[in-house]
Amino acid sequence: MIVKTKKYQLETGTYIKLGLTNILKEQWWVVLIAIAIGCGYFWIASWWWISMAILAYALYWLFWVIQFAGVTQMEQNKVIFEKMSYEIDSRQILMKLNVQQGMPIKWDLIKKVDLTKEAYILTMSKAQFIYLPFKIFNTENERKFMEAILRRKGYLPEQSSGKIATAEGKK
Repeated sequence: MIVKTKKYQLETGTYIKLGLTNILKEQWWVVLIAIAIGCGYFWIASWWWISMAILAYALYWLFWVIQFAGVTQMEQNKVIFEKMSYEIDSRQILMKLNVQQGMPIKWDLIKKVDLTKEAYILTMSKAQFIYLPFKIFNTENERKFMEAILRRKGYLPEQSSGKIATAEGKK
């Protein structure tokens, strides 16, 4: 069976938000570096340590905001933000701009899948992911089949009781 979705356009704001959330999850330890720099206050009592730690952490996040916002503005990435439909089966995910143009993505490129209250987020790297909101599926059965594929591939736990779940894919 192949799941064919409705056409969907990823909004740039959603892309930036999801990208920053992914960075926060993957690189949570960066805040520990900022705290360590701030702890220099106990070595030499100066508010410069704390202010520079805050500034460094803010610049780190500014860097990532600029990266994700820049992706939305680049001409070669415009295709990511066009309306496309998806054809999903157990072999691949086919991202289709129209009947003639499409790009297959093999399941082994997907590193992890996040199941939220409103979507599946298939992550390939820090800045590359496929956002599949539940509203693009034509029927509830197609959504359940998609979830079954994700379970068989090892991206979701066997029993998900509708709660938010995160799972790493099998290697």
